[in-house]
Order: sequence, then structure tokens, then C-alpha cells
Amino acid sequence: MDSKYQRYERQLLLKEIGTAGQDKLLQAKVLVIGAGGLGCPALQYLAAAGIGKIGIADGDTVSLNNLHRQILYATHHIGHNKATTAATVLQQLNTGIEIIAWPQRLTNSNALKIIQAYDLVIDATDNFSTRYMINDACVLLNKPLVYGAISQFEGQVAIFNSTGDGNNRPVNYRDLFPEPPQNNTLLNCAEAGVLGVLPGIIGCMQASEAIKLIIGMGKPLTNCLLTYNALTNQLYQFDLTPHTEAWITAPKDAASFLQMDYDWFCAANASQTFEIDTNRFNSLLHNPSVTIIDVREPGEIPLAEAFEHLHIPLAQLPARASSLTGDILIAFCQSGTRSNKAAQLLFDTFGTTKVIYSLQGGIIHWQQQQ
Repeated sequence: MDSKYQRYERQLLLKEIGTAGQDKLLQAKVLVIGAGGLGCPALQYLAAAGIGKIGIADGDTVSLNNLHRQILYATHHIGHNKATTAATVLQQLNTGIEIIAWPQRLTNSNALKIIQAYDLVIDATDNFSTRYMINDACVLLNKPLVYGAISQFEGQVAIFNSTGDGNNRPVNYRDLFPEPPQNNTLLNCAEAGVLGVLPGIIGCMQASEAIKLIIGMGKPLTNCLLTYNALTNQLYQFDLTPHTEAWITAPKDAASFLQMDYDWFCAANASQTFEIDTNRFNSLLHNPSVTIIDVREPGEIPLAEAFEHLHIPLAQLPARASSLTGDILIAFCQSGTRSNKAAQLLFDTFGTTKVIYSLQGGIIHWQQQQ
């Protein structure tokens, strides 16, 4: 047997893998975002399986309360960056692969550049704003995304942005969560706690799904969500379909992705705050799904001549609201006070069937920022 295959002898015996499958693994480039509870087991098994190039992105440092579940780290690693520490440990596990540490948090400004270099992404993060951002970047770059999440005794796994079904587009994270969940409805591990072995189970599932995708074997969780309960050993699998309104608020290109404020997006939807800043407003100006409404009284200045809009004074809005078209409604006024009231009125009229915004600071602030 060729020496490069000796390490992988046991999985080469599987007819679904063999040397051809192992070569695919050795040529694959996988980025794992998050080197915590999910990332640690996923990384260990990807490295052991022979993924040729593994990227690890995480700006966090190891702490004592990580160690009951983040099994790549030891006590002497406390205070060290997770990405660089994980890379060092994994390189000792498998010296025949390339491991690159990205010791930083992924943001709008670096995500597209980093993700572009990889074939597949594993989302091992623990907050909604980062998950939406990773999802949108993968959609824009057409990269398959292996998603995982855990809380207390339950976990879930899915594959997004992979092969679609028939004429439908591939499902992505926004189809599962068209809007961020409300505050306190889904808690993270720091708030709700987590059984230490659970991220090991879910992280290994993520690694397994990535390997299946790379080799092209079995039936990956494409357009499916698998849930697991460690207390009852119950497994459920749900088919996912594209959500017709899921992509309304998502960036359509790299330029709008760079302007997207994901922390604000999640906080705003979670608390039913309607304000958007000038950058987000500008990114939506030419979206055909957007209807912009001036809720000031006639004759107020400055005039809004730079973009198309309707003029419906706030007092008239209750009677005319139901006739408004467009998937996204943006109200503006002089300083933002009346438009906030208008946004609440529109929300009371349409609920979540339309996305409702109010221009923060009003038209005066917007013009000052141009």
C-alpha cells in the first residue's frame, strides 16, 4: 500500500471510499468556523480522516468552563486563542495535511475573502448574527454549508446551499429561520447550559456529513434538518423547502453584504425595533420589492428627490396602509419619530407578512450622510 494511504487503511477498506474517495478527501478544502463545542470534534475527525486543507476561524480564547466539552484543549491552553491552539494540536494528530488558523472573528469585511478559498464550510458557531452572516456569504459564493446547533440536551444538523430539488433553489439557513427568533425563545449554551457529550455527537455528525458530501456517498442531509435528543435518544428528520419570503432582507451581492449589519438585524428583529441606518437604507433603495413612504405633512423640507417614494402623511396612513404593495415597507419623516410610529402601525396591519422599517434619524440625517 502506498505510504500516503497507510494512515487511512481502515476507511480505505470501505467500498464506498477506497483510494478514489480518499484522494477526494486529501484534495478537499474545508473551513470550520468556530473551534468550540461543535468545532472541536468536527475538526478532530476531519483531520483524522485526511481532509487535505482545513481552515479554522475563531477569535475566542480558551477558558476553564470550555473544557468539559471542547476536548481539543487542556488546562494549560487557557487564555490561548482557540484557532491557533486547535491548529497546533491537530497538526500533531496528522502531519500530512495543511491546517490554517484564522485567529479572528468572521465579519462582513473578511468573510467572503476567507470562505472563497474553501470548497465547503462547517458552521460551528453559537449565535444567530454570525450564522446569518455565514449563510449569506456561502449563498453568494455558492459554497455548501454544514450547519449544527446545540442547547441543553438537544442538537440539530443540516446541509444548506447544496444541490436543490428539481427546479427549486437549494435551501439555506434563512429558509429555516426567515427571521431571527424572538429574545429568550432560543438560548445559547452560556445561558441554557449543555450536556458535555452533546456537542461531540453533533460535531461528529457535521464531520460525517462533510465527508459524505466530499466523496459523494450515502444520503447527506441536503435540504433536511435532523434533530437529536440525548435524554430520549429520539431522532427526527424533516424535509426543508425554500421559504418564499426568506430572502427579502438578505444581501443580493457582495456590495450589499459588506453593508449588512448582522448584529443589528438580529437585535432589531428580536425586539421588534424597526429602525435601519443610512447604509442599510441605501442598500435597499433600488430593490424592486421595497416601497418607501414619506409620512410627513405636505410642504415639509428638505424634499426627498433622490429616490422614488410615496407621500402618505401619518394621519392618513391607517386608512391607506392596507393598499400598500411591496414586500419591504420603509417609512421616513423629518427626524425618525413619526416614522417609528408609522412602522408600528404598519406592523400592526401586516404583522410578519411584510418587512417593516423606519429610517433612523429621518431624512435630515440621511442627507447629511450622503
